[in-house]
Amino acid sequence: MSHDDALVRANILHLPFADAARSVRHVFVRDYVTQAEIGVWEHEKDTRQAVRINVDLSVAETVEHHEDQLVNVVCYNDIVTKIQAIIKTGHINLVETLAEKIAEMALEDDQVIAARVKVEKLEAVEGAASVGVEIERHKRP
Repeated sequence: MSHDDALVRANILHLPFADAARSVRHVFVRDYVTQAEIGVWEHEKDTRQAVRINVDLSVAETVEHHEDQLVNVVCYNDIVTKIQAIIKTGHINLVETLAEKIAEMALEDDQVIAARVKVEKLEAVEGAASVGVEIERHKRP
């Protein structure tokens, strides 16, 4: 490994999923499959295609215990509903753009400190199970 590679690796912040010592909870949506108008190619315009979305969130626990109340947690159903709203706004060219919009939406919640989002097209490349992108974003201090 080169010196430059070592510097890059040393500067990567890994997503602190669940971490009791830091009072961090891991909330996720796994393998959500839906239809989206997405793609830059002419054959992808004005049509919908299957996408698979995974969202992993690091959530700061703001109360000692959630008290079995939905208002005290990040609701995974709300995350899915907001993903659907993003997709319904219309055609998106890049999977990167969709991933960024989802991460931005998740980080709007005060409790969310980091988001990892993976967006995959399931029918874009013949012979491939999927193609796509995975990003990780952290709330800016």
